[in-house]
Amino acid sequence: MRGSKSSVGARLRNLWRSDRGFAAVILAILMPVIVGFSGLAIDVGHTLVVKSSLQASTNAAALAGAKYLTGSNASAALAAATTYSAVAGNKNTIPGVNVTMATGYPKLMCLTSTGVACSGGTSANAIKVQQQASVPMWFAQVIGISSVPVTATALAGASGGATAPLNVMLVVDTTGSMNSPDSSCSVSGATRISCGLTGGRTLLQIMNPAIDSVGIMVFPGLKNSSQAVYDYDCSSGTNPAIVSYAASPVYQVLGLQTDYKTSSGATSLNSASYLVSALGGGGSKCAGLAAIGGYGTYYADAITAAQSALVANGQKNAQNVIIFLSDGDASASTSNVPSGKSKNQCAQGVSAAAAATAAGTWVYTIAYGASTSASGSCSTDSPAISACSAMQQMASQPQFFYSDTTGGTSSCTSSANSVSELVSIFQSVGSSFSIPRLLPITTS
Repeated sequence: MRGSKSSVGARLRNLWRSDRGFAAVILAILMPVIVGFSGLAIDVGHTLVVKSSLQASTNAAALAGAKYLTGSNASAALAAATTYSAVAGNKNTIPGVNVTMATGYPKLMCLTSTGVACSGGTSANAIKVQQQASVPMWFAQVIGISSVPVTATALAGASGGATAPLNVMLVVDTTGSMNSPDSSCSVSGATRISCGLTGGRTLLQIMNPAIDSVGIMVFPGLKNSSQAVYDYDCSSGTNPAIVSYAASPVYQVLGLQTDYKTSSGATSLNSASYLVSALGGGGSKCAGLAAIGGYGTYYADAITAAQSALVANGQKNAQNVIIFLSDGDASASTSNVPSGKSKNQCAQGVSAAAAATAAGTWVYTIAYGASTSASGSCSTDSPAISACSAMQQMASQPQFFYSDTTGGTSSCTSSANSVSELVSIFQSVGSSFSIPRLLPITTS
């Protein structure tokens, strides 16, 4: 029995020794396969990381280029897209990976389904970027794969992305010169004032009543606040009484309003809104703001009043905005301006706008027939300044200055915005309020 037990134990020990040897052989055979799969996983993981980084840089490039599309020039948009790409020497390079821009990219596009006009120097409302890279393989080289190509594409629209809520005050020149015809306006037979009102309604179409409020101020100002109703009351047919700038006028026609559309998704303006009526959209009997004139042009106090109204009555945590439409030629007679303000009237306007900008307000200026002659405009100013230059200096940023060179003066131009017809300018201003957004690649 003992011998029998010893024999069984020996056999078991031999079998164990034999299995361990067998396992070692199997492990030796499988080791290259295990290492190969591990290496392949590393290569695949690395490729996915590069692909993700390439897509992120492509998105950034498209968004950067889209910022320059509205009213600007093609070269600025294309240059910005390249600067924020992953191509060597630019802002989003990927270490160890050679990235190139695909042939023909970045390219500008005019999409028809986004609701954003293709205007300005680019004649585009979107930009498409495509980058390509060759990802080096580390372990796959043993099977003859030295690199793997990857591609990333992004399409960005010029606007449409959500921004902070806005408090917007339109400051409109209603001096007598606004009654002159504008044959270049997109509205046939329009006067300057009616073309401007059409532009204002175009602006409202772009805005969101759920978050954006809009008001109107005019100069010369009203005799008192009770006169404001005559600028939006469609039944009376009476123009408001105005007074000289020296008589403490009321510049505000309407405070900040949100009823210009019945809902955020509405595709038309609310004709029952006083704001819409003031801009000539209340029906056939609603002419809107009247260009009465008679006291010359002086706008510094109107800008200051607009800023005060925004601060006092604007919704909190919203961006304050002033949109100022005028020919910019402030040169009212001494008897029509407040005491001590008869000199340097254009410079006073520049200072008022600068104060608003310093307080965080975006000041947009639209030069409408602004003269570029320092001797032929802003006659009260010393040192001399032209109306065009005053309007340029009043804008918070160069891209906030627009000029109607078709219905106005062709020599007063904006270096940042080439859109030149008044209604299109308001369209461009409204589009600039929203930020660029990424779009599905299939957007047409």
